[in-house]
Amino acid sequence: MNQVPALIRVFAYLSLLTVGGGMAAFPELKVLTVEVHHWLTFPQLIHLYSVGQMAPGPNMMMIVSIGEWVAGPLGAIVVLIAFFGPTALLAFLIGRLWKKLEHWPWRTSIQKGLAPVSIGLLLAGCFTMAKGAITGLETATIAVATLLILLQYKINPALLVAAGAVIGAFTFVPK
Repeated sequence: MNQVPALIRVFAYLSLLTVGGGMAAFPELKVLTVEVHHWLTFPQLIHLYSVGQMAPGPNMMMIVSIGEWVAGPLGAIVVLIAFFGPTALLAFLIGRLWKKLEHWPWRTSIQKGLAPVSIGLLLAGCFTMAKGAITGLETATIAVATLLILLQYKINPALLVAAGAVIGAFTFVPK
């Protein structure tokens, strides 16, 4: 069965949930790609997201891999357009309107209301991913160590991503 229309619907919808970044859409991404459409397993989704973290550019480019997995090269292209198109258009239109409403009294109130929503969506994404990625003492230790290092020191997160890959290579040897 042709999955392209479903890919368009799912990723156009997900694009509108990325207030605060791609992680904000992760819980719904999991529900739709893993639980509803069964395109991926949860571990596969976490793997793709993790690889997206290591790749240059926006980490949500990993959605292209989902599209390719489900419907080949056409799926990759449709997912890319469906995910980034609506958000880009909306950001452009709101940006123009926002400038015109510079002296509107409700503008600051809207901004103050959206900031906590962004944080809440981001945290929901983090907790959803943690449920699948933290599977034991070893992975919990890596997660906590990464958090503490980032809170304590100014370090390039890419170094921690690389360190996690190296630790994983030696700790989680395939059986």
